[in-house]
Amino acid sequence: MPERNRVTPLGDIVAIPLRGAWTGNRGRLHDGHDIVRFHSGTLWIVCGLEFRGRWQPQWQPHHYTFLFFRDEAVAFAAGHRPCAECRHASYTAYVDAWASAAGAARPSANAVNSRLHAERLYAGTHRRRLHEVAWREVPDGAFVLSETAPALVLGDALVPWTATGYGEASVRPHSGRALMITPPSTAAVLREGYPVQIDAAARTAAGGRAAS
Repeated sequence: MPERNRVTPLGDIVAIPLRGAWTGNRGRLHDGHDIVRFHSGTLWIVCGLEFRGRWQPQWQPHHYTFLFFRDEAVAFAAGHRPCAECRHASYTAYVDAWASAAGAARPSANAVNSRLHAERLYAGTHRRRLHEVAWREVPDGAFVLSETAPALVLGDALVPWTATGYGEASVRPHSGRALMITPPSTAAVLREGYPVQIDAAARTAAGGRAAS
């Protein structure tokens, strides 16, 4: 049986067999092999699966909980951002794009963490915030709530995320309003051209929709 350490685009931590291209954490969430809290602070990061040959067993007492994401787009939707240590180049690109979108100086890591935390959850709760925006404002690589399930926006396609992987794409609306899952600050980073990693299956599904 899979462990409960996979993360959905809505930020939920679930036990599904879907493998992750990235790891990361949001603090110490476990007791034994049980997830007992949703987060333990505002630092939510996305890390590489390998870094300088380091290796750590999972579920260590008094240690942060390893979480896994299917791709970087899922991690961003959940509210995480690149780790400044193991993914320094990606973190720099992320905060540079953040600054460019805001027309301001590069933000500190603490400022990024605080802003993202306010955008992903309602204050004082674990309740997920969604953001109503015009469809034309949703960038490629962002997730929206399509009916009742998360879907990735990619070109003219909406690609649903499921517990077993990306599904068959449908046509993305170009008018009206969307409920965006990805925090607005990260969506702005994507609009500035940050090269978010997206699973090949999603791109194949989106390409099939474009060709049909």
